[in-house]
Amino acid sequence: MNTLVLLLISIAVLFCGYVFYGSWIARQWGVNEGNRPTPAHTMEDGVDYVPAKAPILMGHHFSSIAGAGPITGPIGAAMFGWLPVTLWVLVGGIFFGGVHDFGALFASIRHQGKSIGEIISLNMSKRAKQLFIIFSYLTLILVVAAFAAIVASTFGATYKDGVLDMAASATKASVAMVSIMFILIAIIFGFAVYRRHTPIVISSILGVGAIVLCMAVGMNFHPFYFSMNTWMILVGIYITIASVTPVWILLQPRDYLSSFLLYAMLIVAVIGIVGAHPTIDEKVFPAFAGFTINNANGTQFLFPILFTTVACGAISGFHSLVSSGTTSKQLDKESDAKPIAYGGMLLECVLAIITLCAIGYARVTGHTNGATDIFAGGIAAMVAAIPGFEGLENIMYTLLVLTYSAFCLTSLDTATRLARFMFQEFWLEPGENPKDVKDGFRKLMVNPYFATILTVILGISLGMGGFAKIWGLFGAANQLLAAIGLLAVAAWLGNAGKNNKMFLFPMSFMLLVTICSLSLIVKNQIGIIMAGAAGWGPYAQVIIGSLLVILALILAVEGYRTIAHPRKETEINH
Repeated sequence: MNTLVLLLISIAVLFCGYVFYGSWIARQWGVNEGNRPTPAHTMEDGVDYVPAKAPILMGHHFSSIAGAGPITGPIGAAMFGWLPVTLWVLVGGIFFGGVHDFGALFASIRHQGKSIGEIISLNMSKRAKQLFIIFSYLTLILVVAAFAAIVASTFGATYKDGVLDMAASATKASVAMVSIMFILIAIIFGFAVYRRHTPIVISSILGVGAIVLCMAVGMNFHPFYFSMNTWMILVGIYITIASVTPVWILLQPRDYLSSFLLYAMLIVAVIGIVGAHPTIDEKVFPAFAGFTINNANGTQFLFPILFTTVACGAISGFHSLVSSGTTSKQLDKESDAKPIAYGGMLLECVLAIITLCAIGYARVTGHTNGATDIFAGGIAAMVAAIPGFEGLENIMYTLLVLTYSAFCLTSLDTATRLARFMFQEFWLEPGENPKDVKDGFRKLMVNPYFATILTVILGISLGMGGFAKIWGLFGAANQLLAAIGLLAVAAWLGNAGKNNKMFLFPMSFMLLVTICSLSLIVKNQIGIIMAGAAGWGPYAQVIIGSLLVILALILAVEGYRTIAHPRKETEINH
């Protein structure tokens, strides 16, 4: 298969999905009927609830949901061949992920910008809400730990026999320097747009120019050669501040400017694919490698592993937390929900397809040293294969590594803010806000600073202490989040008297995938324990995995009861 043909067919399919299926579900749900104001206006507080122009919010939303997922997911699932991954990205994106993200955002803006947990509480039960929030919070702690470690390893200097290797550390130091300068530019951008009311077009042009200048400076001046552990601490301090500052100061502008890096990366990738248009070599990257694959991790089954590994490239539970946690609090108009949520998911599908094209060429050119090298090396090598572009490979490689790091940093501070919201909501009664809690133990628990500091301490400590030992659970846990997100929105739509049938099959399928995947994980980890010499990781995975299966079953039963017997009268704001 020629990579250009694969990309064009995929884009055409996704475009049709957006135009036809996306528009149909928007009509079914009554999106933008009556032009009702969004929570960003009715509950504006200057900190979390701040209306944002659609391009700025799209930048935040897309940068947050993308992270490393649409790159690492397809790379991990590529063992089954490029065809199964492509089919799942296209079908999953249009009928699963897009519906999931759009539904979570729409449900949240009709519930005062509250999270999926609060929607579950109002439409199912308080017990279901508490179970969901505990699970979501623990999952977000794992995300914070993993992404902090990824960012720190991207920035951290390389040491050989205790001595700093300047040559091996130069690219990492350069990426770190650019990232630091990028944060400062974002703060200036935020003040210019929201306090000086500088037109968005002018601010964007200046912002992009500043990004180019940052990259030029960072590639030639990068004095910070800190160890990974030092960067972990610095990243922890950064995300603590980013989680509690008003979104207009840092979150919105940084994510908006980050989106230009993303768009630049997509343009570079498309140029590489169009210009080089290599054909995928079936010997190194077959269309279909089989339903079972035996590798260093044991026997891998296409079902359910494909559907938990691709993750963000097709559907991801983390997206529902972003949609209902930060995006819904900044949405200016209901009509912006479809392009931002449904369109953002399909754009992520395009990135997943581009990653598949990169995998095929990376294997041919020898870029196989981890996800970053596979993606950045494959795309950079394609660009360098275009006549006249031969000398750009190193520059393109650095740009792509920087963008990958920016993705992770964006998802990291968003995950920290989401975890803070989740922790606070756990202690609140239905319909209650943190400001309503005046004294006592609950006042401490809903304090944003306490919730943030606790989250960061737990996440950074786990990141430095061995999160990888339980990371195997993340794929299944993330898809369980997706299944519960679909279930929650379906329950609300049923109570509201709206069509929720488009949720029933995706919800049931993702629950089945999750339960099967978790059962396999528990079985494999028990085998490791029985073989002897197991550390704490296998025990933790068995315990947590078993609890997640029980959680999935409990919420499935409660969700079924709600969907099968929707309430005719409800206090929920429709």
